[in-house]
Amino acid sequence: MLKEYATILLEEIDSVLILKLNRPEKLNAFNMQMLDDMLDAIDYANTNDNIKSLVITGSGRAFCAGADLSFGEKTFDKSFDTNEKYDSEFMRDAGGILNLKIYNSLKPVIAACNGDAVGIGATMQLPADIRIASKNSRFGFVFAKRGIVPDGCASWFLPKIIGIPMALELCYSGKIINSTEAQRIGLVNYLVDDDDLMIKAIEISNMLCDSTAPISVAMTRHMLWSLSAEDNPENAHIIESKLINSRGASDDAKEGVMSFLEKRSANFKNKISSDLPNDFPWRESQFKE
Repeated sequence: MLKEYATILLEEIDSVLILKLNRPEKLNAFNMQMLDDMLDAIDYANTNDNIKSLVITGSGRAFCAGADLSFGEKTFDKSFDTNEKYDSEFMRDAGGILNLKIYNSLKPVIAACNGDAVGIGATMQLPADIRIASKNSRFGFVFAKRGIVPDGCASWFLPKIIGIPMALELCYSGKIINSTEAQRIGLVNYLVDDDDLMIKAIEISNMLCDSTAPISVAMTRHMLWSLSAEDNPENAHIIESKLINSRGASDDAKEGVMSFLEKRSANFKNKISSDLPNDFPWRESQFKE
């Protein structure tokens, strides 16, 4: 039985873990309890071999309306925050804590945006591997309109996804864009009718995971996200060589070849929980809880 949380709902469908933000009366506004709940749920996805992917979506008519502003003028003033629980020499941004957790996921992550996504609601989708939006979705990087700056490591993620000029335009202006525009600029991969959102998310999960080795997918996820940011391809060559050598001797590699030669579906046995190679992960986030 899946764990119950105060601000999110978990459901498992076809080995896909669906994480649904669940404060519909507040348009799923993000608070520290939601951060804690999401971090725990992502850990659950990473440590359970029966989970092949993670889908993040929202309940009600919004995906996430941004930070909970119920503290009024003190909302973003960290000097009033006496609940700092993460070791650091300064107050770390909650959106960044969440997005680094997503970035370090061992399973593919799909964002299924079901409505308005503003502030952290927009930035928490950036480290997802695939972003799907319903046609009534809207996106806004409204930080400058609130007198702050982008959160969630958006200054690293957003230019990689839509390019620096468009990222600057969205963040300078804080304008709200509709789902059609979001797809046009590459912020969203797929655009679907409202009723088809979760169907599409599970379909994509099946496409990504059903005929591939989980360890290969986990390593590929980390390779493409991090090595594409290197100044040159030298380190990519080193990492790829080490991981190819490691996986080449694995049971998964043998099964991948033999299933092809025998014209049958592969049955990969290696598990993320026990069979990750020693060379993985080759990097560690500077953030430590």
